[in-house]
Amino acid sequence: MESKYEIVKQGLKSDIIAGKYQVSDKLPTESELMAQYSVSRYTIRRAISELQNEHYVYRIQGGGMYVDDWQKGRSTKVNNKMVGVITTHIADYIFPSIISGIDRVISDNGYSMILSNTHNNHQKERRSLIRMLDNNVEAMIIEPTQSALPNPNRDIYEKIKASKIPTLFIDAHYEDFDFPYVETHDMEAEQHMTEYLFTQGHEKILGIFQIDDLQGVHRMDGFIHAYLKHPKISYLSEMVMYQSSDEMAKIFDKVSAIFSREDRPTAIACYNDQLAIQIIDVVRSLDLRVPEDVAVVGFDDYELSKYIEPSLTTTVHPKGKMGIDAGKTLMKLINHEEVDSISYDLDMRIRKSAGIKKNWSGM
Repeated sequence: MESKYEIVKQGLKSDIIAGKYQVSDKLPTESELMAQYSVSRYTIRRAISELQNEHYVYRIQGGGMYVDDWQKGRSTKVNNKMVGVITTHIADYIFPSIISGIDRVISDNGYSMILSNTHNNHQKERRSLIRMLDNNVEAMIIEPTQSALPNPNRDIYEKIKASKIPTLFIDAHYEDFDFPYVETHDMEAEQHMTEYLFTQGHEKILGIFQIDDLQGVHRMDGFIHAYLKHPKISYLSEMVMYQSSDEMAKIFDKVSAIFSREDRPTAIACYNDQLAIQIIDVVRSLDLRVPEDVAVVGFDDYELSKYIEPSLTTTVHPKGKMGIDAGKTLMKLINHEEVDSISYDLDMRIRKSAGIKKNWSGM
């Protein structure tokens, strides 16, 4: 939990970086800041002191506090061989492989890495971006946070663009910015997975998708497109949509209600493997078997997916390759070379969780 002075410091810094206060603008008085943040004078002075040390603020004796030229301070510290990497998570799921791939490339080129994670929260993304600017990183690799939603941090990205900091998106990209990206063809891959379920005899499929990031939206679109190609059974499709901030217990209750019906689906297509593993537990809690009663498929080929029982049918995310390609592309950006964005076609990994239906009637 942030202390009071850190809240004041980050609030003022965010306002300065966003352009609310321009260089040489006079800041509110200590008393005004005390009222704004509901804190003591000591807290305000401690926050201002740290902002002075970081060249965001300067004082004029008897004249108040003013915005320093923080961008000029940054320009004197470039070429420090530091790359900032921001992802939604760091230590779990597919992210260690991505980060390891990035690190392998940039360390071979003499660079070090500063890591930050957002937990898919825009406020934390903002703090992460400001932290990278504070550390005067030479370049950045960013996995967008809640990329399907309007981004309240657009102002920070505009500053990054204006500062000409080499920047690369991974796994998704904000279409408002022309930074290059490395990502996957999620829609086509999910469409292929859904069509595979059709060939295995499943007409009534439940799709469960996280829709506050573009990966989830594209996977949902692939699910829909698969049904659009088979209009005779499109009315049998069903979906549950959720956001990363939702309580998953409520999502699982909704799935339980669906599978307590007599006309329940015979298969489930999940947003990712992490969700699929949890859904398998939900299905089993209803005394249903996977895959005999319900087929379950995931996405990403999470390391544990091949070890659970039954092993999970999924789509392979090129995590390590994505990290390596992201690192190589960023090095080209740093060296002022031309780069193209990269999008991967994805393969399926057929395992036991999808099963095989014997009574497929065709379409």
